[in-house]
Amino acid sequence: MQMTPRERLIKTLNHETPDRLCVDLGAGGQTGIGATALHHLNQTLLTGYNKKVKIIEPYQMLGEVEEPLRRKLQLDIVGVPGPSTLFGFRNENWKPFTMPDGTEVLVPGDFNYTKNEKGAFLIYPEGDLSVPPSAKMPNSSYFFDALMRQESIDEDKLDPQDNADDFEVLSERDLNYYASTTKQLYEETNYGIYVTLPGMAFGDVALVPATWKKKTKGIRDIQEWYMSLMMRPDYIYQAFEKQCEIALHNIELLAKAIGNHAQVVFVSGTDFGTQNSLFTDLDTYRSLFKPFQKAINKKIHELTDWKIFIHSCGAIYDLIPDLIDAGFDVLNPVQVSATGMDATRLKAEFGKDLVFWGGGVDTQKTLPFGTPEEVYREVRERIDIFSEGGGFVFNSIHNIQSNVPVENILAMFRATNDARNIQTEF
Repeated sequence: MQMTPRERLIKTLNHETPDRLCVDLGAGGQTGIGATALHHLNQTLLTGYNKKVKIIEPYQMLGEVEEPLRRKLQLDIVGVPGPSTLFGFRNENWKPFTMPDGTEVLVPGDFNYTKNEKGAFLIYPEGDLSVPPSAKMPNSSYFFDALMRQESIDEDKLDPQDNADDFEVLSERDLNYYASTTKQLYEETNYGIYVTLPGMAFGDVALVPATWKKKTKGIRDIQEWYMSLMMRPDYIYQAFEKQCEIALHNIELLAKAIGNHAQVVFVSGTDFGTQNSLFTDLDTYRSLFKPFQKAINKKIHELTDWKIFIHSCGAIYDLIPDLIDAGFDVLNPVQVSATGMDATRLKAEFGKDLVFWGGGVDTQKTLPFGTPEEVYREVRERIDIFSEGGGFVFNSIHNIQSNVPVENILAMFRATNDARNIQTEF
């Protein structure tokens, strides 16, 4: 008997074998697709397609995977992003924008920008052009990079509250957004539901520069932040302590607002790995990060049935036992190209404790630069390894970038369709 997509996700999250492979594209800000690549995919697969892609995550310029494409690809999961972007404005009041490569898209109404002398796009917190820009997209790029707005540091006046002020108790407006959006998806679709929870990630360097704030105090330079893990651990601990207090309160509010309408929640996007090693030693992780992650995950598991999703790139093999002990259920992006991250080894050692969400194809080399045949072969190999015994949601290793050839994306989905015994129409 064929399962619904939601049943398939639940089965997968419970480490049981579903009727067929569970597949995601675009549920979260780490499993998505760049706007230009999505535009080309829509044009190729959807007859009469003449719409503009909506940019629902403007930091990375990720496009919204809409229902026609979701049906065409037979995806299993739909995402609920946060109500506001990383630039502090909401996804509403859409207006046209032209990407540096000429692709026409739609962006939120407060997506306000200028260009510098080199033609780079400068974007502003809350769309306020009267304050310094918080990120830059070069005219040869497809996404934004944060601009460091670090004030000079006076060690005697450093206050952990300056970094903790990034996090606040959710408003009624935001809680209503989560409640109504998840309820509608739960009742009107049969997809698995993935929710991005706000303010739960400790030390995520995508958040450290606070691109949504008009004025930043505290430690905002990424290099300075990493050095502070060793130079100012008490400061980091105290900032995390204050953040955790707010996050625990928000979990109680979100548990009531969302209830059983969600199956999996994104909690942390903090990257702990480089291509070859950990960013920090295990003792530092255990003293600074783990206590707070463990508290967050414990509260979620106490109040809900949600499975907890962590995204961490890089060579994190040595850290995985601690992530399991901290209460994480799902690991992404499963960067098997990094040192020590062999797919067979990961599945054998951690497959009973973690659901692997990702790992399906290398987005640094194979997907953008390989042939369609190489993409197909790699996808089938990864599916064979990770899907055995359940506990695998297919997705690429991090977001599909805008410059990926559409032929390679189609080869990826031909491979997933063949693994699912679905007749491919493209």
